[in-house]
Amino acid sequence: MHERVTLRHPEVTEDDVRTAFESSLRVRARDTHPVHWVGVGTDAAGRLIEYIAVEDEPDGWLIFHAMPATKSVLKEVGLGR
Repeated sequence: MHERVTLRHPEVTEDDVRTAFESSLRVRARDTHPVHWVGVGTDAAGRLIEYIAVEDEPDGWLIFHAMPATKSVLKEVGLGR
């Protein structure tokens, strides 16, 4: 995970993000190069956390954005209106 995630959103810990990533409810690819994956999962407290990640090696991911889920990302992944 990129260090700026917790700097920009101190209410979200690395464990919160890791848990949300591993328990993703919905994920979709964005039309970028390299492909950015936007997803929403739940942390240990049940909060919806959004993240954006890029595969940086086989079976390796770099999460460079994470925060409590916004309405726009929930809509983008099909979890909101």
